[in-house]
Amino acid sequence: MARFLLIAASSGIGQATADILRDGGHEVITTARGDHTITPDHILDATDFAAVDDVFAAAGELDGVACFAGSLLLKPAHLTTAEEYDEVIAASLTTAFATVRGAGKHLKRGGSVVLVSSAAAMHGTANHEAIAAAKSGVIGLALSAAATYASRNLRVNAVAPGLTETSLTASLTETEGARKVSEAMHALGRLGQPDDVARAVAFLLDPANDWITGQVLAVDGGLARVRPRMKV
Repeated sequence: MARFLLIAASSGIGQATADILRDGGHEVITTARGDHTITPDHILDATDFAAVDDVFAAAGELDGVACFAGSLLLKPAHLTTAEEYDEVIAASLTTAFATVRGAGKHLKRGGSVVLVSSAAAMHGTANHEAIAAAKSGVIGLALSAAATYASRNLRVNAVAPGLTETSLTASLTETEGARKVSEAMHALGRLGQPDDVARAVAFLLDPANDWITGQVLAVDGGLARVRPRMKV
C-alpha cells in the first residue's frame, strides 16, 4: 500500500483520482480550499507556500503527491484584466510550484509528483491565452524539476487533458451546438471524463512505474496532436 497526498482534490479529476487510489488499497490524504464538495483532510489555499509546507509536514512520509488546482478563463489577451491574469497564474502555476517546492523539501526518500497542465499548452486554441500561459508554465516546471530531483529518485511528470466534463467546464458544453463543436475538436469524437485523466495520474503516481520522469502525458482524445479526416 502506498500513501499519497492529493492537493485540490475537490476537482472532478481529483475526486476521481482519490477513488481510484483508494479502490487500489492505497491511503489518500486530501486537501481542498474549503468549497465543501468533499470533506478534505486539510483545508488549504495551495497558493500559500507556508501552508503547503505545513500540509506536507502533517502528512508524514508519502509515496507521491498530485496537484489538481486550476481555473477557467476564456478571453483573448486584450480583454483580460491584470487581476484575471493574476488569478489564473495563481490557480494553475503558483499552486503547482508550491507543490513541487513542498515535495522537494519533504519527500526525502523520493517518490512521484504529478502536475496537471492542459492541451491548451500544447495546441493553439483561441481565447485561451491566460490558461495557455499558466499551463505551459506547468510543463516547464515539471521538466526542470524532473532534472533537479532525479538524483533523489523524485520523479516529476504532468498530464495534459483535453476538454474534460467537470463542474468547472460545464459552461462550455451547456448547449447541444457547443457540445458538438467541442467533441469535433477531439479526434476520438468525445469529451474526456474525469476517470480518463485520473487513471493517467494514478499510473504516474504508482511506485511500480518508477522509471518515468520528465514526461507530459496528453490525455486529450488526440486534440493536441491528431487531425482526423473530416466526415463527409
